[in-house]
Amino acid sequence: MLHIFYTNFYTRFLYAFSVNLTQKTYLLLGIIIGVSAINFYLLIFSSQQNQDILHSISYASDLKVIVERIGGTANSIASGNENDRPVLESQISDFDLTYQTLGTGGNIGGLNIVSVPPSLIPAYESVGNAWAPYKEDAEKIKKENIFDSRARDDLTYILSKNGELISLTNNVVNDLTPLDRNYNKHKLIALDMVNLAKDIGEKTLLYSIGEGGNVSSTLKQDRVFFDADLKKLEGFPLDDPEFASYGIVPENLAEIPRQNSDSIRQLDPLWQSVRVKIIYVESNSLLSKDFGAALDKLNSQRNVLLNSTSDFVNQWNGMIDSQLHDKVIIVQIFIIADIVIFIIVVLSIRKSLLPLDMLIKAISRVREGFYGEKIAYTAKDEIGELANTFNAMSLTIQKKEDDAKKIETAKDEFLAMVTHELKTPLVPIQGYSDILLGEHLGALNPIQKERLKIISSSASTLLQLISDLLDAQKLELGQLRIKKEVHNLKDTVEKAIVGMQPQALSDEISLSYEPKKDVSAFYDEERIKQVLTNLIKNSLKATNPKTGKIKVILEDKENEVVVSVKDNGRGIPAEARDNIFKKFYQVDTTSTREKGGSGLGLSICKGIVEAHGGSIWMKNDTPGTTFSFTIPKTLIHKTPV
Repeated sequence: MLHIFYTNFYTRFLYAFSVNLTQKTYLLLGIIIGVSAINFYLLIFSSQQNQDILHSISYASDLKVIVERIGGTANSIASGNENDRPVLESQISDFDLTYQTLGTGGNIGGLNIVSVPPSLIPAYESVGNAWAPYKEDAEKIKKENIFDSRARDDLTYILSKNGELISLTNNVVNDLTPLDRNYNKHKLIALDMVNLAKDIGEKTLLYSIGEGGNVSSTLKQDRVFFDADLKKLEGFPLDDPEFASYGIVPENLAEIPRQNSDSIRQLDPLWQSVRVKIIYVESNSLLSKDFGAALDKLNSQRNVLLNSTSDFVNQWNGMIDSQLHDKVIIVQIFIIADIVIFIIVVLSIRKSLLPLDMLIKAISRVREGFYGEKIAYTAKDEIGELANTFNAMSLTIQKKEDDAKKIETAKDEFLAMVTHELKTPLVPIQGYSDILLGEHLGALNPIQKERLKIISSSASTLLQLISDLLDAQKLELGQLRIKKEVHNLKDTVEKAIVGMQPQALSDEISLSYEPKKDVSAFYDEERIKQVLTNLIKNSLKATNPKTGKIKVILEDKENEVVVSVKDNGRGIPAEARDNIFKKFYQVDTTSTREKGGSGLGLSICKGIVEAHGGSIWMKNDTPGTTFSFTIPKTLIHKTPV
């Protein structure tokens, strides 16, 4: 067919040179139009067909993404996020819809989907066979309760009674204290019971928040030893086989006088009620058995389903590659034909190439980062098809860019949420450590006090770090609340100085300020005090004891106030000055690393100051460093943070 077409074309071409110019022109135009029409038809047909196939393969690949999302959502539900159950149901429906459309052909989201070729039906059905059990387990996870209600109730009961248990064991110690040395062994056992009671409370708390690791086995050990100690003090035989398994042997102890055993008699019924609860918790997971089994099966089936889907997609891609080879041969034939025609239609082609300038400019704009722009070219030719493809590509890139930003925002929101949740367990840790340090639950020896001070100090440090992370993430997401009001900046500086003066005195560093007069400005007092505190802390780290001097200075100007924190410390290296206001950046000197820091302080300061409409900068002095920032005196209209 093609041979006959090009033979006729060649004959007419030779004849054209023997006729007048007008006929030649019409003949050339006819050839150009005929060839262009054929090429245009094939291009549109092939392009549409290829797009439909590529859409189909793309959705086939999306099956793997949906599988991973289902697994992630299932694990999120297992972590207690009940709001994810509707999300899981939607993801299951997405997989079913995509899989069924691939089998029958159809339309998804306005895109045509071709049905699976007959040769790929076995691979397609393999995906369906792997999906069936995976879907069944996902449906169970969607419906099943997450936690074992009895285990949860027992944990609540143990925690509620732990304080009373510790109090009674302390009373046992107090009751035995007046007895003579024949009861020294009794006293040691009582002290051991106090420690075991505290340990039981701590491990139960860890178990309840999912941080216990192998806590069930250690909790069982504490329960057995506590039970054995109580029986020894009561004079009961140690005939339980559990005692022998832990190497606990009977002891011949003198009977405790009745007047010194009141606390033991009160402790026994309380312990028996708590003991029953502990035994159940030891042998039963907090996670519901049905839910846990479904989750385990889901995770084990995931790789099977992913492998089946990957094999299906790979086979389809391989088939497309094979078909592409045949199409290449056809394309080569048309290329040869186009070369023959090229000399005749060169003028027409040159004229057709004029729109390429628009394409080049548009592509340059994309390279510079301007997405979503369209080429205003509507002609129905190859250039028009290319322009349409470019427009579609530009819009797709813009969509991908927007999606990437949304994903980044979701990640930041997730990190902010996780950071916020980290504060929750730290509050009781710090609270209980302070209660214990106050000896409200019994006297402490010096070693215990020292260890509790370390716990309290570490919790405070971690809380500060988490607060910094929260502020940094809120600034990143534009969610940090700034409540601006008119305040006296002199008072704010004085409050910040008073708050940091104890640390300065402890470090033997001079901390002074020079607010000469009252200065009113429009700002959030707590946030500006946070900025001052961070800058003073940095200066305290950078200066040496005894010789260190830090000064806070106010400069009242017409439209703004300049606040400066000046020190005579070691300064900041030149190579670090461009990065000090970036998140997590730290000047890596030995002293800085020894004193620690998150690298977020200056980044947070910059965000707070800019949210007020001001600016912040640094300059090196000789010696020392000066950090300065401005606060506008009147309201600045900015996007709310």
